[in-house]
Amino acid sequence: MPKINKMNKIIYALIAIILCSCNNDDDTSDQISLSTEVNFQRAATIQVGGEGSAEISAYDIVSKKLFVINAESNQINVYDLSNPSIPMEQTAISLSSGAPNSVAVGDGIIAVAVENDNKQLNGTVVTYDINSQALLNSYTVGALPDMVTFTPDGEKILVACEGEPNDDYTIDPEGTVGIITLSNGAIQLINFASLNNQEASLKNDGVRIYGPGATVAQDLEPEYIVVSEDGNTAYVTCQENNALMSIDVNTAAINYVKAYGVKDYNNPLNSIDASDRDGVTQLKNWPVLSYYHPDGMDIVTINGQELIVTANEGDARDYDGYSEEERIKDLILDPTAFPDAASLQMDENIGRLKTTTANGDIDGDGDYDVIYGYGARSFSFWDTNGNLVYDSGNSIAVNTLNINPTRFNDEDGRSDDKGAEPEAVAVLEIKSNTSNTNSINNRYILAVAMERTDGVLLYDVTNPNNPVFLTWLEPIGDEAPESLLMIPREESGSDKALLIISNEDSGTVNIYQNNVLD
Repeated sequence: MPKINKMNKIIYALIAIILCSCNNDDDTSDQISLSTEVNFQRAATIQVGGEGSAEISAYDIVSKKLFVINAESNQINVYDLSNPSIPMEQTAISLSSGAPNSVAVGDGIIAVAVENDNKQLNGTVVTYDINSQALLNSYTVGALPDMVTFTPDGEKILVACEGEPNDDYTIDPEGTVGIITLSNGAIQLINFASLNNQEASLKNDGVRIYGPGATVAQDLEPEYIVVSEDGNTAYVTCQENNALMSIDVNTAAINYVKAYGVKDYNNPLNSIDASDRDGVTQLKNWPVLSYYHPDGMDIVTINGQELIVTANEGDARDYDGYSEEERIKDLILDPTAFPDAASLQMDENIGRLKTTTANGDIDGDGDYDVIYGYGARSFSFWDTNGNLVYDSGNSIAVNTLNINPTRFNDEDGRSDDKGAEPEAVAVLEIKSNTSNTNSINNRYILAVAMERTDGVLLYDVTNPNNPVFLTWLEPIGDEAPESLLMIPREESGSDKALLIISNEDSGTVNIYQNNVLD
């Protein structure tokens, strides 16, 4: 497909704006020109270190400091972003043991999730004073603490502890969610043993419980947490389990565990490129259902509705002792369900697409009646009851292929895997100069990081039922964006909104500035 020139990009953007306006006559915010409000341009790039040195970042709105996980050097790198165009490196925070996985800031405190040298043993959350960087406390939590965040009031820390098995799958610790109350140091470690007797109903509802010999408590692996605006509810994604969990922050009670469901690649709006051996980049429909398997999340209130937004990356369990991953050409397909199996299983069709063997043999006769993949190659909006509000379908593939077909699915090399692999999402609210915070005239910009295709896509999601694609911030030597931060203008050191991208493989942090007085 030919590369789109600058004039065509402008034409397509104008068409998208017109269509959005026509489809939403009752939403006056859609009449505002997007081009006058969104113009993110690179202001600076920080070379933190080598591979693995810039995975997760956190920003303090008071000190204007950026804290970056540096697993390569086992420390937290610190940068002053008072002038975002000229980041000033500060004294790093050294960690005594364990590998840092996540960092967050809240109310003058830095929190770091640190895994044990033995990943199957309990890890810790360590806290530091933002100004002095002095160690404040160390809290023992569950196995493999992988993501940490604060409640909006800064009074509690929440941590997702995955509890991954060892490579032999002989030790499988329970997944947990930790809630730390800073005022008294109390730790509530929520396990899921109360769900062990609900395994059948959870599976029937679509929650994936499938580790060999694992209980529900062992199998559930919390990946990421977002907290409601009022601080009362935590929403936890369990990626491998394809499930969303809601937890009452005040009582530590589990409100629900709900499956995300599957995406139908036979739907014309969900077409994918499923082969890296067909010699072309093309989007087609195939008889495959794919689990959403979200990784990164954000939460936002748009026009009074609180919504969860997810990056639907996909992830398989692939260990020495157990692996669910198999290419379609190596599956035995049911001849009734797939009379064209021989054609489907050719490399140039979907033979090389990686799928799961844990699901799909519906009647238990040893062949596969349904093909299940993992990852939806998209972003989605969900309501707080776990119901799908919107999925971006094939938008990520369509737009990256149109703009730069060479980079599409990492030079087509990831088409047989999970495509662009949307890894992280973040939403920016652009406040209207003539309205209050809750006005429908405020705009909402979504950033979506693509771990394999690299770079970040921007969408206007002011109408979350009908997002409008804006642009692709293509990388310049930056690889594998892992996390995103959207900093509103009023919290930035430059009086301009910031987008901060942490790139794991290249060890870089990009600082983009919205060069529009929003």
